[in-house]
Amino acid sequence: MKKNNLLKLLGIAFVVAIAATGIFYGLFVNRLSSNTGSGKMLVVAAKPLKAGTVLQATDVKLIPWPADKLPTGAYGDPNAVAGATVFDPVAENEPLLASHLASAQSGAGAGVPAGMRAVSVHVTDSTGVLTLLRAGQKVDVQVVINRGEKNDTAVRTALEDLKVLSVIAQQEQSSQGQNLPVVTLLAKPADADILALADSGARVRLTLRNPLDDETRSRSALSLGAVMHPAPEAHAPTQHADH
Repeated sequence: MKKNNLLKLLGIAFVVAIAATGIFYGLFVNRLSSNTGSGKMLVVAAKPLKAGTVLQATDVKLIPWPADKLPTGAYGDPNAVAGATVFDPVAENEPLLASHLASAQSGAGAGVPAGMRAVSVHVTDSTGVLTLLRAGQKVDVQVVINRGEKNDTAVRTALEDLKVLSVIAQQEQSSQGQNLPVVTLLAKPADADILALADSGARVRLTLRNPLDDETRSRSALSLGAVMHPAPEAHAPTQHADH
C-alpha cells in the first residue's frame, strides 16, 4: 500500500516538473524574442572613419537594432550612405547619422545652410580654448602676422561670432608647414575668403564667445610695438599763477 502511494507521489511530481519546465521554457523564449527587437538593422562604421572619407561598402556594416524605431538621423540601408562624405570623424561601431555625412541629398554638407560656407582653418596658440570647443559654440577669429619680427608682430580680430561645426584635435600639416589642429567654421561667402587667406598666410587664433553674446565691435590691428611702447598720454598745459 505504501509502495503504491509512493509511486503515485512520484508520478505527480514528475508531471508537475514537466509542466513547470514547459512554462519556464515558454516564458524564456518569449522574453528572448522580445529582446531581439523587431528585426530592424542599423548602419554603423565598420572601422574608424576620418573626416573627408567617401563611404564605400567596406566602410560600413549592419547590426541588429532592438527598438521599433532607429535613432534620429540613422540609416537602415547601407546603400543610403554609399558615396556620402564623412563630415565629422566616426568611431568604429558608431552609428552613421545624417549629421555626420555630407552628400548631394543633404544640401552640400550637413549643418551648412543655404548661402553659407564651411571653412576649415589650422589653429595656433589656442590649445586651452580647443579643449573647451564643441560643435555649435561660437568664436571670434584673430589673425597674427609678422610673428617673431621685433616690435612688428600685429594682431587683429578679423571675424566675430562664427559657429563651430567641428573640431579635429589631431594635428595635420598646414600650408605653412606646421602641424596644427583643425577647426571647421560656418561663415558667409565673403568671410570664407578671409578665413582662407588667413589660414594660408598668417597664424589663426580663436577666442571663445558666450553662446548668448552676438555683439560685434569695430576692429583695428594692434601691434606689439604699440603695446610695449604706448604713445604718451596728452596732458593739459600747466597753468601758472600770476605773481
